[in-house]
Amino acid sequence: MGIKDGVLLARVTAPPVAGRANKALRQMIAKRIGIAPSRVSVVQGEKSRNKVVRVEGVGATALEQALRDPDG
Repeated sequence: MGIKDGVLLARVTAPPVAGRANKALRQMIAKRIGIAPSRVSVVQGEKSRNKVVRVEGVGATALEQALRDPDG
């Protein structure tokens, strides 16, 4: 997971079947940030490789820092 040109790049191993890949992405982001997965949602691109996610309760600067820092 990393950020390039302001875009989060992430890979999950879960298959894109029955929402498993989206769930894995939400869990991966939540774990990195230290919040509950229920606070991360896919708001656009549920069936696409490119997605827009919303993270509740975390400011943009803190979010970007947590996603850039491999130690969270």
